[in-house]
Amino acid sequence: MGRALPKAVVLVDGYNVIGAWTSLQKTLARHGLQAAREHLVEVLTNYSAWQGFETLLVFDAHYQNTPKTREVVMENLSVHYTEFGQTADSYIEITCAKFRDDVRKYRQRIIVVTSDQVQQVTVVGYGAECISATQLASEVASMTRRVGQHQLPAKKSSSRFMVKSLDPSTQARLAQLRMSLK
Repeated sequence: MGRALPKAVVLVDGYNVIGAWTSLQKTLARHGLQAAREHLVEVLTNYSAWQGFETLLVFDAHYQNTPKTREVVMENLSVHYTEFGQTADSYIEITCAKFRDDVRKYRQRIIVVTSDQVQQVTVVGYGAECISATQLASEVASMTRRVGQHQLPAKKSSSRFMVKSLDPSTQARLAQLRMSLK
């Protein structure tokens, strides 16, 4: 039995998002481009896993004469660097055009994250949905709040002894081990 399809394929214009998010702009100013990219990867790793999306984070070659590369960060997230001369926009457009002819489109959504309005109109023509970089920031913040609400608060022990903070069965097992040592 094969793995289930993700709810959606999300294509993220990486530099567009870095330019739109205040937190990433601060990281860029303080620590450089690589740190800003890593920060975005970390955020999208959590977001993709929580949402059940397959996310392709796309960075253009940024005027570097390098071959295109793909780095798989986790099952739901991969980072794509375009080849020299190819923009992230054209990479995303080509991916959307291919998806339009793919049978997955009947069972899966494709979402493009960019604040570039021309890009949004183009990919919508291929059947993709669009959200802006700031909308993604809002979704990430909302997801972070929901995840925080699902986490159980740590139970504080009223005793100064660590053993009292353990569940009763573990306390009993430790007592048995102590007795066997005597």
